[in-house]
Parts: sequence; C-alpha cells; structure tokens
Amino acid sequence: MREALYSSLLHQDVSFYDGTTVGELTSRLGADCHQVSRVIAYELNLISRNILQAAGSFTYLFILSWPLGLCSIVICCTLSMVLMLYGRYSKKAGKLTQEFTASANGVAQETLSLIRTIRVYGTEEQESGRYNIWLEKLVGISLRQSAAYGLWTFSFNSIYHSMQAIAVLIGGVSVLSGRLSAEQVTKFLLYSQALIQSIWIIGDNVSTLMQSVGASEKVFQLMTSCLVISLPQKVGAKLRKLTGHIDFVNVSFFYPTRPKVKVLRDINLSMHPNEVIAIVGLSGSGKSTIVNLLLRLYEPTGGQILIDGVSLNTLDVNWLRERIGYVGQEPRLFRMDISANIRYGCHRDVTQEDVEWAAKQAFAHDFISSLPNGYNTVVDDDLLSGGQKQRIAIARAVLRDPAILILDEATSALDAESEHNIKGVLRAVKNDSRSKRTVIVIAHRLSTIQAADRIVVMNNGRIVETGSHTDLVREDGLYARLTTRQADVVA
Repeated sequence: MREALYSSLLHQDVSFYDGTTVGELTSRLGADCHQVSRVIAYELNLISRNILQAAGSFTYLFILSWPLGLCSIVICCTLSMVLMLYGRYSKKAGKLTQEFTASANGVAQETLSLIRTIRVYGTEEQESGRYNIWLEKLVGISLRQSAAYGLWTFSFNSIYHSMQAIAVLIGGVSVLSGRLSAEQVTKFLLYSQALIQSIWIIGDNVSTLMQSVGASEKVFQLMTSCLVISLPQKVGAKLRKLTGHIDFVNVSFFYPTRPKVKVLRDINLSMHPNEVIAIVGLSGSGKSTIVNLLLRLYEPTGGQILIDGVSLNTLDVNWLRERIGYVGQEPRLFRMDISANIRYGCHRDVTQEDVEWAAKQAFAHDFISSLPNGYNTVVDDDLLSGGQKQRIAIARAVLRDPAILILDEATSALDAESEHNIKGVLRAVKNDSRSKRTVIVIAHRLSTIQAADRIVVMNNGRIVETGSHTDLVREDGLYARLTTRQADVVA
C-alpha cells in the first residue's frame, strides 16, 4: 500500500500540492498505512477466529436447550447494538486522529525545514504553540475515546453478568422441574462464557478495525484521485523532432486554489526556434505561470498552447519534458553526489566527460573540482551556496541538450562575474551549430536580458509591451520605468 500510494503521489497534479502539506502526505504514508497493516496482520485474524468460536458456542447452546438459546440471542443482539454504536464512533475518532496527526506532522515538517528562519526571528515559542494546538485536539479525541471505551466495557460487563444471573435462575428452575440436569446447566454456563468472551474480543478488535477503516479512507481517496488525474498524461503523440516553435493562443488561467483571481488574461505570444525571448514584469504579473503552463504543470483554463503547430494537450507529457531544460529561481538539489545531480533526469547515455563539459559551460567545474571529493561529493544544504546550486542546476539543463531552455530567475543568486559568464553560456547554447533551440528567460534583473532578441513585458496577467531593449526604452513605457528604477537602486 505504501508503494502504491507513493507512486500515485508522484504522478499527482501539481495543483494538488498547492493545498496539501508535505508533512500531511508523509503522515499518510507512515502512520495511516501502518494502521491498516496492523489490521491485516492481527485484528482480522482474531476477529475471524472468535467469530467461528462464537458461532460454535451459539450452535451448541441451542442444541443443549432452546429456551436458554433464545435468552442468548436477546443478550447477543443487545451486545451487537452496543458494539455497532461503539464501532461507529471508533471509525469517526480514528479518522479525526489521523487527520490531526497529519496536521501536526505538517506543522513539524514546515518548522524544522525553516529552523534557521525561526532561530533568527526568535519564534520558537510561537511555533511550539502552533504544534500544541493540534496536540491538544489529539488529547481531546483520546480522552473521548477512553470514555467511549469505558462505556463499552461497563455495558458489556453489566450485560455479561446479567446473562450469568439469568442463566443460573432459569437453569435452576429447569433443574428443579426436571427439564434439565445439573450437568446441562453447567455446560450452558461454560459455553455461554465462551460465547461472551468471543464477543468481547470481537468488540475490541472491531473498534480497532473501524479506526483503521477511518484512517484508510483518506489513503484510498488519495490513491483513487491520483490515478484519475494521472492517466490522461500517459497517452499522447510524439513528434519526429521538436523544433521549439511555441504559440500561446488566447490563453487564460487561474489557479485551482484561487478561482476568482485570473493570473493570465488572453495571452497571445509566439516564440521561434533560435530565439532568446525574455519575459519581464512586476511580481505577480504571470511570468512564471507561462512557464508552468508550458511545462504542463497546470492546464490552461482558456485558449490553447501549440508546440510546432500541435496542441500541447495532445502531446505525450513525459516525452515533451525530456526535451525541455528548466532552471528555477531556487533550484533544489538531491542528497546525492554532484555528478548524479547533474545527470538527474537525463535519459540518454552520458559519460563523466559529458558531465564535466556541462559543468564547464555553467562555470561550475572549478568550484566542484576544489571540493574534497570533486564530482563525487555528496550535496549538503550547508555545503554549497545559492549561486553554486544554481550553476549545478544550469549544468543539469545544458546536459539534456534541450530543444527548449527555460531559465526562471536562474541568475538571481549569482554574482556579477558569474552572471556575465552565464550570459555567455546562453549565447553559446543558443548559437549551437548542432541544433536550434528556443531560450526563454524570466528575470527581475534586467541586465540579464538586455541582449535578448525580444523582450515581453507583462502587467496584471496581460502582455503590455513587446520589442528589443532599445525599442522599449525609447517607448518610455513600463519597461523603461523598470530599467530606470533599477539604475536608481544601483546608483
């Protein structure tokens, strides 16, 4: 179940993660699946065994004396009603327990991943308070579960002892009247005790079973929803060759978590092979959203995107992503050696020489070679600076030899000299004689994109200006104002 759930989560839409915390998902993988495994390994075994034992005892009681057997039916029905109520509450309590545990794990995961920020701002007590909120809810559920268990135990013992008293009274009267022997009454008491004991064990294990059912509901819901969403991505066309001609035709978009806020409004934009196109604008203007739609992390809510004249929705998404190189603003590296990080996601056979060539293109070879184990050094959060991580991410994208190269604020953490060198890399990648590729650059630092073939300026989800750096400065519009402000900041 863990394997199936983990595989399904990996294929889930990105929009799913916009409203779900990583801590909650890891809790589902750990605690919820473990709760279900306990049922399969232990509770179901005991429940099955005691059902058989109860059925045998009940049958023999009827054979022994049907009047006493009818008394057993009444008592067993009463116990079953109490058990149903207790089991229903246990299912609800189990579901709430897993949800509160998942929420608490989500807070803990977020807090521990941002421990440096918490330490700097001195908010340890505040974060402890956030965590304790969920712990207090867990305590409340646990206390109510204990109270419910106490009521179940009290009801069971009361009915059990009442049954014994009734059996002795009826049995005694039957012995005195000669309808039953003392031996038969003794057998009845022993078998009724076995019946009640079996019902007791069934009740205890059914409550645990219902808690596991409550925990597994969310697991199976996640697995089902993941499969429904991911199946359409498995099919699609594959072009003979991807040239990188991209067309946005009346594209509109809003995020599923914010349906009332339109991020893109009727975008019409063409990108051509062997062209460096820069997208700039104020924060929140929709620059990165264009890239997310191109990578098919989200689907447009209006219009369509064409790749080489073919609708993006009809293409095989895995085939498309293999031919796109992407470097984000905050590249995350895996806890593996640097060579493996650069090779990551490259589906063609590459040698160590290819890895080093890509690192040299990204001006990362020198600092990698200076590390204790060179390319075999395992990446650690404290080992590399932000700029070094970005250069490794750029090397990873260059190694893929992509038809479309996307740099989303990829030079934000680089110093001036490294940024100048990376701009040289972009020109070399663009003018590679072996293939033509479309280069898309998103940047707040306008010095990065002044040499772009075309600059697209966005504002409030719309394209407001298009042209070269010189033309846009001459127009004295939004781009000119942004350039002036950055120059003033530098000054």
